[in-house]
Amino acid sequence: MSLTLSRAELVRTANFIDGQWRDDAEGWLPVTDPASGDRIAQVPDSGPAQARAAADAAQAAFATWRKVPARQRAAILKRWNDLVMAHQEDLGRLISREQGKPLAEGKGEVAYAASYIEWFAEQATRMNGEVIPAPVPGRRMFALREPVGVVAAITPWNFPAAMIARKIAPALAAGCTVVCKPAEDTPLTSLALVLLAHEAGVPPGVLNIVTASRARTPAVVDAWLDDPRVRKITFTGSTPVGKHLARRSAETLKKLSLELGGNAPFIVFEDADLDAAVEGLMAAKFRNGGQTCVCPNRVFVHGAVHDAFARKLAGRVGALKVGPASDPASQIGPMINDRAVEKIERHVQDAVAQGATVLVGGERLQALGPHYFAPTVLTGATARMACSGEETFGPVVPLTRFDDEAEVIAAANDTPFGLAAYFYCQDVRRIWRVADALETGIVGINEGALAAEAAPFGGVKESGYGREGSVHGLDDYLHIKYVCQGQLD
Repeated sequence: MSLTLSRAELVRTANFIDGQWRDDAEGWLPVTDPASGDRIAQVPDSGPAQARAAADAAQAAFATWRKVPARQRAAILKRWNDLVMAHQEDLGRLISREQGKPLAEGKGEVAYAASYIEWFAEQATRMNGEVIPAPVPGRRMFALREPVGVVAAITPWNFPAAMIARKIAPALAAGCTVVCKPAEDTPLTSLALVLLAHEAGVPPGVLNIVTASRARTPAVVDAWLDDPRVRKITFTGSTPVGKHLARRSAETLKKLSLELGGNAPFIVFEDADLDAAVEGLMAAKFRNGGQTCVCPNRVFVHGAVHDAFARKLAGRVGALKVGPASDPASQIGPMINDRAVEKIERHVQDAVAQGATVLVGGERLQALGPHYFAPTVLTGATARMACSGEETFGPVVPLTRFDDEAEVIAAANDTPFGLAAYFYCQDVRRIWRVADALETGIVGINEGALAAEAAPFGGVKESGYGREGSVHGLDDYLHIKYVCQGQLD
């Protein structure tokens, strides 16, 4: 196994099925640079035939892979982790090129992705079962944890390395095999990671990846939904798509992990450290240009500190450097595509039309390129505005004034979504009241950076179910087999 591959060798433009790179799809999907709109590569625009071939390979490999000792699976995952980190610079550049985030964030994402691979390499050897005390003499009772089978992973474009690692690493650690469909906007990073997994020793058929356009993705995924051999779907993306997957999975009773849409509140109470709250909001909101599932979408600020907080925030946001990843000074890159910029612009225009005030930003930055939008702070936001009811997924902070704890908790929970929430205050009694009252799967208290491989990541309500990362991260890739042996006396 070579320690490193060249930057050119990392760029793969074919499907990976049963240990082979294949480009036998009927068409091609262009991959473009969101900073310029230029085409940088093309990958197969796959269909049901490629999806079924991947499932065939995964099913055939499962019989062998599930029996590989956990320590050997762990060793392969550790080699994969080492290779990912050895290629951190080039993988970071690849992420920045196809996804648009600044290079420092791209390299940071690689390290974040590798942390999940390393974590689950260690968890692979800890899939302990249970010995159950028998209720009668002469009997031994056991609960064994076994891999569910073939897993279909469907990943988003905003974190093309981290989402692959967070789904595939636990699946492989558990003894499952995988078919994967990466996002149409960012397939190159996913293909590079699969290449490195192959280099690390993942056997043919254990990990398969199929690329497809937005138009052809339903046909690819339907092939897996219809296949009873595919026993689990893991998906990160929109709630409407997650609901479709849940409905269709019912036909074959697949196991599901769904990390879906968010509408995260960020609450600043009157006793908050305002400087810390501003820094926490900057970290939570503007990472990846606001294109994260846990970024604050609604910011509630107590009336006693609202104006001071708004001034401090506007000063920080107005100083952000916007530009392409090729500029080392860039802190905010382009949005992923035209649809993303149009939604952000619509939200800002709707808010202004309903009385919101733009403190900073509020417009496209056409001189930089087609997909840039200025980091924006709005005041006077209300629940009637689109930016309050829909996930903006961009660098826009709408501020809403509040005066009462019960009022702001009700407003924070007034959404069908429940992925993440944040709040800043110093009163320890209030901290636990608010943490208990918020209807989300993740809560940040005086902290804006929440994600870690050791933490359980996932939502409640219409933000989905299942958890990724942490000691609970293997659970959705396993089932429990009860074994009872009698006549032992």
